[in-house]
Amino acid sequence: MTHFDVFNGDADGICALHQLRLADPIDSSLITGVKRDITLLDRVNAQRGDSVTVLDISLDANREALLALLRRGVTIEYFDHHFAGAIPRRAHLSPHIDTAPDICTSLLVDRHIGGQHRLWAIVGAFGDNLCGPAYTLAHGCKLDAEKIQRLRELGESLNYNAYADDEADLMIAPASLYQALHPYLSPFDFIANEPLVQAMSERRQHDMKLALQVQPCTALPCGTIYLLPDEAWAGRVRGIFANHLTTRYPNRAHAVLSAHGSGAYTVSVRAPLAAPNGADALCRQFGNGGGRASAAGINPLPGARLPDFIRAFESAFEVGPTVRQAPTRTTE
Repeated sequence: MTHFDVFNGDADGICALHQLRLADPIDSSLITGVKRDITLLDRVNAQRGDSVTVLDISLDANREALLALLRRGVTIEYFDHHFAGAIPRRAHLSPHIDTAPDICTSLLVDRHIGGQHRLWAIVGAFGDNLCGPAYTLAHGCKLDAEKIQRLRELGESLNYNAYADDEADLMIAPASLYQALHPYLSPFDFIANEPLVQAMSERRQHDMKLALQVQPCTALPCGTIYLLPDEAWAGRVRGIFANHLTTRYPNRAHAVLSAHGSGAYTVSVRAPLAAPNGADALCRQFGNGGGRASAAGINPLPGARLPDFIRAFESAFEVGPTVRQAPTRTTE
């Protein structure tokens, strides 16, 4: 029997898996990638008697591969907070799905294991830009402001490392980052003992400085759209720059696009922090688009469709976002 851990390579996916394996150690095969590698179940070569844990990738985007694995008799436990669509009812599937805008996969795992490794859940929530829930948990753990800030910076750096259109543009591959982090029971020990943490932070700050020099290409009453150049730093910073804009301008929506030499764009969308709904519905209007209510993306957006995207963005947020899909909560 083989066990596979399949997880998004961002802060949320890594911290979710880390909590789970601290609580329930399993020798597993790791399957992950850059943040936009979301159809990861296609890579799982599992057979009857094998088992799979899936964390932080959309069930809807992996539906066909999921059903194929279930038909082969593979046992699957699924933790996620992205748009899921209809959740299959199968004897071998244990879904933990919650698409509410104030939930991420690290928080789902924290709930599942009873808060055994909550500091890592806080790191994952900060990385996913869920600062409100992260602060709530941190205050419940009696952390002072300095320790909370260190966890926030770690979460943002872990998340930053996942954003690129090519794994070669990352500082470290997500699987290797997880393996570097996995020996540490405490994120504070990881911060203190791993030079990689400081290196990621310095590169993140460097790339953010470049992004902050870019002016929006489109400014609308409902929000702003930024177009970053076809540079490696732009792909790496796209997500955390979008999160920065959301935190700084919480009543507006934001889209950050990074260009490709092919003429296409990779898109990160953030709904207003004050009304965090509509981002996933907007992105699903375009091929390979999806995500969650407050944060979503498109990969890729053909250059010819940029005007369509701008119109759809304005329409989605012009009078404030609405809930296009009822949040899904299930642990069946």
